[in-house]
Formats: sequence, C-alpha cells, structure tokens
Amino acid sequence: MNPINKLHGLGQSIWYDNIERRILKNGELAAMIERGEIRGVTSNPSIFNNAIVKSNDYDDALIPLAKAGATNDEIYEALAVEDIREACDLLRKSYDETNGCDGYVSLVVNPYLAHDSNGTSDEAARLWARVDRPNLMIKIPATKEGLPAITKTIAAGINVNVTLIFSNQRYKYVMESYLAGLEQRLGAGQEIHRVASVASFFISRIDSMIDSQLTSLGGERADALRGKIAVSNAKLAYVLHREVFSGSRWLKLKKAGGLVQRALWASTSTKNPDYPDTKYIDELIGPNTVNTVPPATLLAFGDHGVAALTLEADLDAAQDAMDELFALGISIDEVTRELEYQGVKAFADAYSALLESVDVRRRAVNPKK
Repeated sequence: MNPINKLHGLGQSIWYDNIERRILKNGELAAMIERGEIRGVTSNPSIFNNAIVKSNDYDDALIPLAKAGATNDEIYEALAVEDIREACDLLRKSYDETNGCDGYVSLVVNPYLAHDSNGTSDEAARLWARVDRPNLMIKIPATKEGLPAITKTIAAGINVNVTLIFSNQRYKYVMESYLAGLEQRLGAGQEIHRVASVASFFISRIDSMIDSQLTSLGGERADALRGKIAVSNAKLAYVLHREVFSGSRWLKLKKAGGLVQRALWASTSTKNPDYPDTKYIDELIGPNTVNTVPPATLLAFGDHGVAALTLEADLDAAQDAMDELFALGISIDEVTRELEYQGVKAFADAYSALLESVDVRRRAVNPKK
C-alpha cells in the first residue's frame, strides 16, 4: 500500500503546504486531491510571494486591477482570494464526505495584526465573508493577543487554523481558547457541529535552534539529544491533546456536535541534511492529527516514507529527552519564546516582501499610481 494511503488509514491527514495559480489551472492540484494524496491546503505570505514573483501566472488578473488603481494590499488580497476560493471548491467533496473533518484551505490574517486581538478577529470575519466558503480556515497566530481572537472567531462560527505554536504551555491555552469559543457559541443557542479548528505546532524549527545550542555545548550528552527535541516536544503536546479531548468539558461539547481540534504538525520539511527527509512525518503519526507538508516532502514520503503509529511510542523517552535538555542548561521555554518572536517576524517580513513584489508588477502596468 502507498505510504500516504496507509498514513490516512491510521487517522492522520496530509495537507499540502503550497498553493499557486499554475497547479490550480493545469489540473495538478485537482489530480492530487482525486488520487487521495492530500486532504487540505495551507498557505502563507511566503507561498504567495513565491508564486507571484516566479511566474507570470497572475498577470491576467493583476493587470486589470493595477490599471484600475488598486493598492498593493487590494491586489494581493484579490489574487489570494481567487486562489483560495478555487482550492476550496476543489476540496469541497472531501469536506462534505468527511462531515467537515477534512477538505480545508487556510488563509492567514494580516501578519501585522499578530499582537492586535480586535484587529485579528475583525480581519478574520472580513476574510471569512469575502471568501465565502464553508471549508475555509482562517489562520490566526497563537500569540497571547491571538488567544482571545481565536475564542471570538470560533464563537462567530468561523473555522480557525491556529498557527505558530511552539510551546506546550501555549498549546494548553490554544485548546482552552477553542473550547471557550465553542461554549460561547453553544451558550448563545447556535450550532457547533461545523465549526472546525486545527492547532498548528511547528516542528523542525525547534530542532534547528536547539541543535545549534547542543553543538555549542559539545560532549556526548549534548550530541545524544541532537534531532530529538522537536519530536519529543510534539509527542508530549499530543499527550496534552489526548487529555483535553477526553475530559468532561470536551465530552459535553462533543455531545452537542463539537469537532475535535486536531493537532497539526507544521514546518515538517527536514532542515538538516543529516536527518531523513521524512523524519517529521514518520515519527509523528497518530489519530486525529494533520501533517502539512511542502511539495518535496510530500514526494519523499510517497516514495519511501514509513507509515506506522509512532506518535505515542516511547513517551517515556520523550520526557527523558526534555528532562536531559533542562539538565544541560537549555530552557525549552526560552527557545520557544524566541521561535514565536521569529515566526511572527518572518510572517510579517514575508508579507512585506509580497507587497513589494506586487508593487513592482503594479508600477510596471500603472507607473503613475
């Protein structure tokens, strides 16, 4: 059996961390969906920037907007919304057949709003209305300011992909925010059976930062931990997930039709060439989870990935690894705080670069604007 099909059979879904007009127009994305390779799509400003900069696929849509005097933000949003809508339509069958479990396409709120609760929730509502597809997910960063926006957005009946989660402590607050949103909605007499969310836990960036610190420390104990912390951190996050979504608070919501907020493993391409290219899929497979993968990682897993229930294996070893990291003087809390800061900044920088790319194209068409 194909590793991807086997993985799906084990309760994990593969979502595609890529969207571009070319694969929408040439049928490539539709074919991937039809073959059952992917069950969702995620996007971010970097992905859209690459798509626009490296092709002329958007010119037919961009040129009329530029001639009409649209701003850079207006042009980007129009292009993104068109792609997101089309991807949502392609995945609508999956959404319907899975009763809202899969078939989602994610669109991030303006990254400049990462520390603005009201701005984030307002932007989420505006994008939700503009895209106008039930299988859209709005990406909201898991900053402290993002947490109340998550609750408000869920309470409004809008699907949320909570992004940029690094720490287990923050993950607890993310799950709490989701449950609170469902409870508010239910308390207002509204249905909750089609309000969905995923919690996107970033993986490889943790190893990249901690491996660097371990290398600086040197010694056998430090060397033995290289490449282990990101997976260990995720395994312990999944323990928290299982606890929350088997507790009495959740069971009340489940009885009312609530959907489990699935853990989603993001940033799962392997940054270190010494590690297997499917490491962050092979070692994190379990039920009620999603792995969102870029093109190269998807191809690699389909070719030689190993699909087996690994997420709850060796949990004692995962805890031991985290304890040893602490004993060596490396604080996972400090690392995850820095990674959150870097992640928010990277999203904002990518958004700025995207707008600059649009500006170059716009001025080429309408230099007076």
